[in-house]
Amino acid sequence: MENIEVKRLLVNYKTLEEFENFREYGSQELSMKEDLRANIIEDDSESPFYGIYYGNKLVARMSLYRIEKKYDVYFEPTQDYYELWKLEVLEPYRGKGLGEALVNYAKNFNLPVKTNARQRSDEFWTKMGFNALTYHQDRDRGENPYVWFPEGVTEQE
Repeated sequence: MENIEVKRLLVNYKTLEEFENFREYGSQELSMKEDLRANIIEDDSESPFYGIYYGNKLVARMSLYRIEKKYDVYFEPTQDYYELWKLEVLEPYRGKGLGEALVNYAKNFNLPVKTNARQRSDEFWTKMGFNALTYHQDRDRGENPYVWFPEGVTEQE
């Protein structure tokens, strides 16, 4: 797939219907649906979701949240960072570089990126330049944090 373009997804009914094709469809999307029902939100509403379309079908997506510096318990020096969730590529479109394109898009902001590696996805995150953090029971509470460090950033002691 050449010309892979990552787009910020609009908060609208069409996007939410497309989310139902993804396995990781859950409470985030349901609450967005409730928000839409409660008040008609314009198409240009800021959404934390980014995706890749093949033709007019959403085939890959992720959510990306900017976390304020005051909540940073991962990085040295302390700073704003991104949390990447719900990275998912629909089955027939896997192995074509779409997940990689989404992750690279997140890295382009040049702030640290944190994710929680799901079972058996460690190899993907390592290939994308992410590192497993030293597990801290109080901080991580059963999560499996992987992070990408921009130049000059390290793990907090």
